[in-house]
Amino acid sequence: MSADRWWADRPGARRASFRAGTALLCGLAVATRTTAVHADTFANAYYDAGKDQIVVTMIYRGTNPDHAFSLKWGRCKEPPDGSAREIVAEVLDSQWQDPETQDFRKTTRFSLDNVRCRPAKLTLKTAPRFYYTLQIPARTNASP
Repeated sequence: MSADRWWADRPGARRASFRAGTALLCGLAVATRTTAVHADTFANAYYDAGKDQIVVTMIYRGTNPDHAFSLKWGRCKEPPDGSAREIVAEVLDSQWQDPETQDFRKTTRFSLDNVRCRPAKLTLKTAPRFYYTLQIPARTNASP
């Protein structure tokens, strides 16, 4: 008699197999929930020409609405074919380890006074893989 046939013929084998499968699925569900990655996402982002700023609205979870967001700028990339410059800025959450208990939304303005990579395609990113791309125009005469 084969091992498979012997197992199937045992009393309660199907019940034991069902329990093992159920336990495995429950374990995977718990592991998935406990290892979920904290994710701040973009509700909106745009360039405010009047103030030369990027306005970013973030949606995030935490215990309080007092999260502060900042930008970590990457290097300006000049494509060899002469197409538009590109720059990436990572949006950092000051309380990235805050337990995810409530939903919040916050709008933050980021000055572009010190950004020399212009005009450029700006890609904002946040963990794990959320992106928002917009265009930063060349400086106007009103901007230093």
